[in-house]
Amino acid sequence: MFWLPFLSRPPRFDWLQVEITTACTAACIYCPRTVFREAWPELSLDRETFARLAPIFPGARYVHLQGWGEPFLHPDFFLFLREAKKAGCQVGATTNGMLATEAVLERCVAEGLDVLAFSLAGTDPGQDEIRRGTRLEQVLEALKTLARLKAARGASTPRVHVAYMLLASRLGDLARLPRLLSGLGVAQVVISTLDFVAAPELAPEVVEDSPVLAATLARLRREAGARGLEVHDRWSAPPGRVGPCSENPLRALVVAADGAVSPCVFAALPPGGGGGGPVAHRLSFGNLREQDLMAIWDSPAYREFRRALSAGSPPPVCRSCRKRSHP
Repeated sequence: MFWLPFLSRPPRFDWLQVEITTACTAACIYCPRTVFREAWPELSLDRETFARLAPIFPGARYVHLQGWGEPFLHPDFFLFLREAKKAGCQVGATTNGMLATEAVLERCVAEGLDVLAFSLAGTDPGQDEIRRGTRLEQVLEALKTLARLKAARGASTPRVHVAYMLLASRLGDLARLPRLLSGLGVAQVVISTLDFVAAPELAPEVVEDSPVLAATLARLRREAGARGLEVHDRWSAPPGRVGPCSENPLRALVVAADGAVSPCVFAALPPGGGGGGPVAHRLSFGNLREQDLMAIWDSPAYREFRRALSAGSPPPVCRSCRKRSHP
């Protein structure tokens, strides 16, 4: 008998995304944290709430310690890393790179962080205007430092990824990406698009399918492949890879910094932010501070959500989401 994710407890989660903080040192123009800055709450996951995940970790393949904030701002980042690793999970995080000092990167190597992704949105200093509060040159320097530290220890981890936000106005940057990252120890580039449009003025930055895009991506894959760099994007992903949504809500979930449990990070924006905007559509099925995680996962409401999503009739918050339509 095969597993029906909306009816019973899963044998394993593919991943758990644990948002340890909503605070950040950057102010990226496309980020909800920037758009809703007037009402955005800065929250941090406490040790007691994180500890409630301990029984679940052995049933998760991967734990990602990041949500809408910068994980290295949390003073307990390495404590959380150790606890998840102790349970046998692979653990990763995404950083804007501004706090990735040599000391921090040394600890990432020493304590066995499996994946560290660095966020970018361009291949020249113009990206610093998009990802305000960050500097491309500083990110590149951090990548060099991490490669050196891994070589000194003979370490294969953390595997280094680049989380690349592709905006319509910066489509031409893709051609320069393989050369920019060459020799920096980057194993994989994951290209995302602006699927969550937090403000109307950002709509022109949504990347739509076109012959120019297809040609640009084909060239990128050729050049990246020649340099041993993997490229992952929605256009080349196998159809149906994670079910009805690329955020994989049938086999994964998000724990927000306030303990709320949501199907994906786009439904896990903090309460209060946005003043009635998209954040008002937060979708949570319980709070880890009040309930056992598996009790939340197996609750009638959460099971019905997964059933409806699988049947093609999800709740309003999901109906227009581009993540549903992308492979």
